[in-house]
Amino acid sequence: MPDIPTLFRDDLMTFRTLDTADLAGKRALVRVDFNVPVDGGKITDDTRLRAALPTISYLSKQGAKVILLAHFDRPKGKVVPEMSLAFVAEPLSKLLEQPVAFASDAVGPAAADVVNGLENGGVALLENVRFHAGEEKNDADFAAALAANGDVYVNDAFSAAHRAHASTEGLAKLLPAYPGLSMQRELEALDAALGNPKKPVIGIVGGSKVSTKLDLLNNLVAKLDRLAIGGGMANTFLFAQGHDVGASLCEKDLADTAREIIAKAEKAGCELLLPTDVVVAKKVAPGVETAVRALNEVQADDLILDAGPESAKRLLAAMDDSVTLIWNGPLGVFEVPPFDEATVSAAKHAAALAKSGKLVAVAGGGDTVAALNHAGVSADFTFVSTAGGAFLEWMEGKTLPGVAALEA
Repeated sequence: MPDIPTLFRDDLMTFRTLDTADLAGKRALVRVDFNVPVDGGKITDDTRLRAALPTISYLSKQGAKVILLAHFDRPKGKVVPEMSLAFVAEPLSKLLEQPVAFASDAVGPAAADVVNGLENGGVALLENVRFHAGEEKNDADFAAALAANGDVYVNDAFSAAHRAHASTEGLAKLLPAYPGLSMQRELEALDAALGNPKKPVIGIVGGSKVSTKLDLLNNLVAKLDRLAIGGGMANTFLFAQGHDVGASLCEKDLADTAREIIAKAEKAGCELLLPTDVVVAKKVAPGVETAVRALNEVQADDLILDAGPESAKRLLAAMDDSVTLIWNGPLGVFEVPPFDEATVSAAKHAAALAKSGKLVAVAGGGDTVAALNHAGVSADFTFVSTAGGAFLEWMEGKTLPGVAALEA
């Protein structure tokens, strides 16, 4: 881990790192993301717990008293017993192989008693910070109450960094602030993909609607060398170019907007890769009859559900000619085979290039992660972000309050 990594986006941002901190005996308030999926009171996927382990273990081994701050669900500033974080303490303790104390409140005497009872290297989890209205309001008094139990602040929850809340932004102004190891890795990966990438850079943006990704598209066409557009949103661009998209999902009212993005890309020297052939069917269902159509062959009752083989081949060749890839969104209805073929072939090709060291491949967003897992290649990508909204806002070029607050 470098002493002080310098991370770029649109401007210079420098962050202190944990290896520069004097941690022995210090109370380290650590914002983590423990908003885990639960069924019947049991965690069904502990990925988010595991993501926090390196930071927690590092702090503990350095002799810090580790105090974890997290939210769960949306209690909207009220105490909702079924949204308590108490159920996380035991599984986290097993993963860490050490006890995890639990405090029944995030502030006040209940929190102070648990924190004061910690030995150096000990770990405590405080109750859901969203039980207090001051959390989401980024209330200064609530942030101060949180800070009363800490000497240093560590944000290891990139997935919550797009929210200016007390535990993600307010605290960083009150205590010496550091990114956690998971946060640092995410920032470095995003910087390598979009902030200060090795060129040529190719992007893949898919999904159903252009309307949900206007900011993303406008930002990327100004920064990338190539941008492939897939999924339902590609239909809007094809329609804007004068192609008949049959009965496909298409935001026809955004045709002018699509044309503006096409013009902006051309002016910026960003090559747009739109489908040149498509896979169609009459309905979305497994095992239905499908056909590959050229763009001038789409019938009135056709649903375009995937990019065609020639389009996929062209995308793979573009990856071969690139050094960096950033990916958000599938190329088709990958959840319903055989409309997953373009997404899977692109994912496997990108993963193979990344594994061989020929491509820096960074991906993120819920559907994207699911698609890469479906293709069985997530582990071979350079980095796969599970941050969702924060990842998307970073790609859109927006300032993330929880990241900006950590700037040294």
